[in-house]
Amino acid sequence: MAKTFYTEHDIEDLFKRGVMSLEVNDNVVLTDLAYERARRLGMALIQEKAENPPAAPVRPYIVKSQSLPQVSPTAAATPALPAYPVSTQSPKPDGEDLRRRIRDAVVARLGTQVDPKLLDVIITRVLASTGIK
Repeated sequence: MAKTFYTEHDIEDLFKRGVMSLEVNDNVVLTDLAYERARRLGMALIQEKAENPPAAPVRPYIVKSQSLPQVSPTAAATPALPAYPVSTQSPKPDGEDLRRRIRDAVVARLGTQVDPKLLDVIITRVLASTGIK
């Protein structure tokens, strides 16, 4: 079977025709610019296999277990403000609770624009990269 290649202009044409998702598999290939244009336009790129997206670089320099950076004594004297309010009353959410809360927040924000299967894959990857299972 012949492969179908999509360029940046092909993605723009699809978007103008109202296509909001594209199935990417072994027979459908996107150029780097096509992938970037699809991402900017908000098109969902659906893959059968949960692997790297098309044109995604292999990043062997990312290590799963990273040590905390060393803090100098002068930096330790200046307290850092948390990025979000921290509550000491509620326990740390488990993976499934956090997964559900993230999914609900994304669906509330994007509505039907998001593919549920793709969203689950993304949430799983992000939580796994942070050590939450």
